[in-house]
Amino acid sequence: MFSGIVEGMATVTAIRKYQENIDFTLRCAFTQELKIDQSIAHNGVCLTVVDIQGDEYTVTAMKETLDRSNLGQLSVGDHVNVERSMKLEGHLDGHIVQGHVDETATCVNMEDADGSTYFTFQYKADKEMARRGYFTVDKGSVTVNGVSLTVCHPTKDTFQVCIIPYTYEHTNFHSLKPGSVVNLEFDIIGKYLSRMTNLLEE
Repeated sequence: MFSGIVEGMATVTAIRKYQENIDFTLRCAFTQELKIDQSIAHNGVCLTVVDIQGDEYTVTAMKETLDRSNLGQLSVGDHVNVERSMKLEGHLDGHIVQGHVDETATCVNMEDADGSTYFTFQYKADKEMARRGYFTVDKGSVTVNGVSLTVCHPTKDTFQVCIIPYTYEHTNFHSLKPGSVVNLEFDIIGKYLSRMTNLLEE
C-alpha cells in the first residue's frame, strides 16, 4: 500500500525483455536501503525488487502490468516516480493507493496557473468502466504516475490537476507534454462504492 507521496525519481539503466515479461534495472537515491522482495511503486505501479547490484536494483513487470500501464514505453535514461510502501503509522499525507494501475490517460493540455501548472488528461471512459468505479469526481483523489492529486473540472472522460512547482520539479511531471501517456489509479473507495451499488441493484 502506498500514499501517492513520491519520494523521488529513479533512472532506468537497463531493460531486458524475456517472453512476455520485462526486467527494468534502475538507480535511485535509496537503492542501498532496499531489500529483495520489497515493494516499490514505479509511476504508480507496484513492482517487486528481484535483484540488487551496487547502486542499481531490478524489478519485473508482467504482461498484464505492461498492458495496463505506460511501463512498456520506457527507455533507458527515462525517469520514473518511485515510492516505497508505507508503514501504517502516523499521518497519511496523500490517499490510499494500492499500486494497481487501472488504465492509462493522455495529456491533452497544459496551461499556466500563476506559477503552478494545470494538466488536463483524457482517458477511456464508458458505462461499464464507470460501473467499476473508473471515473473522477470534483475534489476527489486520483493517482497520476504514482502522484496523489486532487481532481478539478472532471468531465465524462477528462479531468484536470494543478501541479505546484515543487511537485513539478521533483517528479516526472516536468517531462510531460501534450501527447504524453500516464498511469491512472482511481480512488479505491469509489470502486468499492460502485461495486456495492451494483450488487444492491442486482
